[in-house]
Amino acid sequence: MMQTGFRIILVIVSFITVAFMMRKIRQAKLQIEAAVFWVLLAAVLFAFAVFPPLADFCAQVLGIYSTPNFLFLSMIFLLMVKLFTMTLQVSQMESKQKELVQKMALDAKEREELLAKLAAQEAELARRVEEIAAGNERRNEE
Repeated sequence: MMQTGFRIILVIVSFITVAFMMRKIRQAKLQIEAAVFWVLLAAVLFAFAVFPPLADFCAQVLGIYSTPNFLFLSMIFLLMVKLFTMTLQVSQMESKQKELVQKMALDAKEREELLAKLAAQEAELARRVEEIAAGNERRNEE
């Protein structure tokens, strides 16, 4: 059975979590998809605080001696799952970043090669214009 003080703390933490998530969403610092986990976690904590027999039942089914231990253990487990999924996301983002950096380097090299080719063509064109101008001057002198 949970103590009343612990239940009150769970309710307060739940409300603070939801309020914080909503504030970050409004400030455009957090996407809704990312906040869903935390809001659901707060809802579960709230449900266990308001309906303690539900938490007691879950603790008994899992063979955990006290309900607060069940709550702490389940929160640790959920946070570890969240950490693992975030690690996967970071790994995927690092791979994408690496691919983008490589693509940018290849694009920069290609741009430099095109600029060098363009400069060579421009020099060749300037040389031809000078030849034509010199040929016209010779014809005019004759």
